Amino acid sequence: MKRGSTLFLKIALILIGLPVLALCIFLVPEIANFAVDLYPDHAYLKYLVFLDLYATAIPFYFALYQAFNLLHYIDKTKAFSELSIKALKKIKFCAITFSGIYVVGMPIFYLIAEADDAPGIILIGMAIILAGLVVAVFAAVLQKLLQEAIDIKSENDLTV
Repeated sequence: MKRGSTLFLKIALILIGLPVLALCIFLVPEIANFAVDLYPDHAYLKYLVFLDLYATAIPFYFALYQAFNLLHYIDKTKAFSELSIKALKKIKFCAITFSGIYVVGMPIFYLIAEADDAPGIILIGMAIILAGLVVAVFAAVLQKLLQEAIDIKSENDLTV
């Protein structure tokens, strides 16, 4: 396959990663400071917000890296290989981890939403959890389909 055929998707992955990086640099400290402003007696909330939001960035960027690797395998005509299955498995694990970290952090966002009287924060958190789970299910389905395609390909290779 030509190298340029996946170039658009590689650029899209980079463009997905840049806004998240900007959010981590500029918005996360503001959210943490906002939590401390709402609950001045609980200064540790700042560190919990940092821990929760920065911890979700790790599996997010690892999943982007694995998607980039998957596109590289497609460029090298190794799309139907165990490497691709492993990359999809890692993406699935990262998506589940991402959602799990947000589930653990939802009580913090509940406290912020309750003090600020903004239930939209909880809805946004639940939408992020759901998005991570959708990515995990999609990666699991692709992993299973790819495994079946590899099995069929190996059967056909043995038959001929």
